[in-house]
Amino acid sequence: MVTCFSGYNNSSFGDTGVSGTVAAFPGHTMVILAVLMITLVVVVVVGNALVILAFVVDKSLRNQSNYFFLNLAISDFLVGAFCIPVYMPYILTGRWMLGRGLCKLWLVMDYLLCTASVFNIVLISYDRFLSVTRAVRYRAQQGMTRLAVGKMLAVWVLAFLLYGPAIIFWEQVAGESIVPPDECFAEFYCTWYFLLSASTFEFFSPFVSVAFFNLSIYLNIQRRNRSREVSPSSSGDPSSSHSVSLSMKTVGKKKGALRCWIRTRVVQVQGPPNSNSCTPCGGGGHSRLSRDKKIAKSLAVIVCVFGVCWAPYTLLMIIRAACSGACVEHHWYEVTFWLLWLNSAINPFLYPLCHSSFRRAFAKILCPKRQSVGPHEDIPSCQ
Repeated sequence: MVTCFSGYNNSSFGDTGVSGTVAAFPGHTMVILAVLMITLVVVVVVGNALVILAFVVDKSLRNQSNYFFLNLAISDFLVGAFCIPVYMPYILTGRWMLGRGLCKLWLVMDYLLCTASVFNIVLISYDRFLSVTRAVRYRAQQGMTRLAVGKMLAVWVLAFLLYGPAIIFWEQVAGESIVPPDECFAEFYCTWYFLLSASTFEFFSPFVSVAFFNLSIYLNIQRRNRSREVSPSSSGDPSSSHSVSLSMKTVGKKKGALRCWIRTRVVQVQGPPNSNSCTPCGGGGHSRLSRDKKIAKSLAVIVCVFGVCWAPYTLLMIIRAACSGACVEHHWYEVTFWLLWLNSAINPFLYPLCHSSFRRAFAKILCPKRQSVGPHEDIPSCQ
């Protein structure tokens, strides 16, 4: 049977990567690679386990937006706990020695977890977009845990449907398998039109969405900045509008006092919907604008990191399938493949660690005897 990678001699291909030749690597190279991969596993597992454990020890984290961080941490944790360790012997030896059943399971889990990680990034970015551009409605929904759980489950269902059925049933529909006994990769490895379609949902659409959310937040902040700059200078002639200005200030103070009283009563009855979003009654607009600027900056970093980690792999995967594997050197493809898993190591530091509430929870876990900062003495978060 001729396959799309028949041009390679004694090559062994992974599910979405290339595991090298059967002769694999020299001894010293194998040791270096093993150390690097083990280090990556430790960083992924420990970093994401810390986020998950934070939800156990700190109940104040359990609001809608933070549940999305938990969902992302679970998917990334499983990448480090299952996908990478199972793949390590394959890339080092060049042979799959765990059987066809475990191969199918690993493929399903690998595609599922990586895709779920991407969809969680989109969900977190959308949540931040709403917190800036739809602030009133967003705060009203913070206590709706069922809505958050529904979105989290939808991420996993959609991530499975994108690749799972194809991995499980492609061989039955095609009537034959292109996977040799000592190798493990998806049956659609050479089907460029399927990979292009799936990549549209797995990378291109999410990337455009996250970029759109970032741009919308930036434009929203720019518009509010201009409003703050114009309003102090719009009083006109001081001699003719002094009394009008005083009247407007008086009305504004009364309205502000009324809003403050209402917000205080709501907090007394219901409790604050999100400890990170509470601001003093005075200067709340400036504080919120400052917080939203931090959101824009962190979201810009998200777009860049997401693009760097996913774009090379996605493009090379489509090119490789389109040219039947003859135009992409396998070691370059392998590098882009590991960039995906590197993203799972970056996420715990890129998302929760820029939130003061998470940092406080991490301090509880790592330094339980040094808890001198009270829950209401927190620094502003970059959420």
